[in-house]
Amino acid sequence: MIRTAFRIHPTPLGDALIVVGDEGLVVLHVQDGPDDDALHELAEALGAFPDPDAEATASVATQLDEYFAGSRRAFELDLDLRLVRGFTRAALRAVCEIPYGETASYGEVAVAAGSPRAHRAVGSACARTPISIVVPAHRVVRTDGSIGEYGGRPEHKRFLLGLEAGGISTSARE
Repeated sequence: MIRTAFRIHPTPLGDALIVVGDEGLVVLHVQDGPDDDALHELAEALGAFPDPDAEATASVATQLDEYFAGSRRAFELDLDLRLVRGFTRAALRAVCEIPYGETASYGEVAVAAGSPRAHRAVGSACARTPISIVVPAHRVVRTDGSIGEYGGRPEHKRFLLGLEAGGISTSARE
């Protein structure tokens, strides 16, 4: 069995659940509810409850802090995409190729992922990614340039896009 470890880490967007395994980062999700609920749902998906371990998750937390401070433009982390399958995996890998500070449309990501007509599936992949921020789904926008929903949190997407454009250096909650 693959060991997983977690921590809850503060960010300008709220507390983030970070889960790492032997293969890399499994989950990075800004919480919108109690930590226990998210951990129990995740334990079901993983088949085991992750262990609290600040040391095992330290690299992710440090890089996340550097990103929000504006001193990191690229994450140097292995990704463990065990929670995603099929086209979703291809779409998220294509999303990872969008450079810092730039955007791509859902259609452009579909083409890059090898399925030019799958723009709606790209939207679903972005909305359901278990790894936010590091997998920069916030960089995927509608064809008309509008930002879209970002899992029902457009304010988070605006914050992240603003951060990468150099226009935000404080809390998203203001």
